[in-house]
Amino acid sequence: MRASVERDAVELSRIRERQALAGLLGHIAAQAGQLLNVAATAEKVGTNRETTESHLRLLEDLFLAVRLPAWGKSLRSRVSAKPKVHVVDSGLAARLLRLTPEKVTGIDPTSLTDFGHLLETFVVGELRKQASWLDDPVTLGHWRTSDGAEVDLVVEYDDGRVVAFEVKASERAPGKDFRGLAQLRDLLGERFIGGVMLTTGTRSYTYEERLHVMPIDRLWTPVPV
Repeated sequence: MRASVERDAVELSRIRERQALAGLLGHIAAQAGQLLNVAATAEKVGTNRETTESHLRLLEDLFLAVRLPAWGKSLRSRVSAKPKVHVVDSGLAARLLRLTPEKVTGIDPTSLTDFGHLLETFVVGELRKQASWLDDPVTLGHWRTSDGAEVDLVVEYDDGRVVAFEVKASERAPGKDFRGLAQLRDLLGERFIGGVMLTTGTRSYTYEERLHVMPIDRLWTPVPV
């Protein structure tokens, strides 16, 4: 009898662990492309901080989630030190959020916000893959200041040169959307190779010095020479 109870207790514990892990993945999908606060996440999914951190590492080991570290904390004061969290498979994240094509093409603000975050997650994932193919090692991160300037992905070479990317879930890129890229360019000076605003539009053009706009599909579509 005792052995049966102990076995059932272990199995129940495993079920609870699986449920907690699934709940965490669903929460991460809802937070994709946003700053990660482990303590707040633990409270939201109903586990303690240590368990949540352990589960996060497991999701990363399973290539289901990835933390994009904060970058450039020494550039200026009051730069966020928190990582961003991304779901490796944006299609899985969309399924967890029940974000269907019909919802995306509708006018529901929540669905459009979720789409924007998942688009960033998708693009960051594509850029991370391409960065892994580079001959030279690079450091990847995101940059966000306390006053709201941000860059979705910063790629830094070992010699200090930087390329930066911002994702916009829109066909147009108004000037205010270049705030983070422009600040980073001005702070880095000659170290800043260029900044790219990736949009859902079809045009590529230069916005101003070392700041450019490109369609997202340029990441995988060959450009005729």
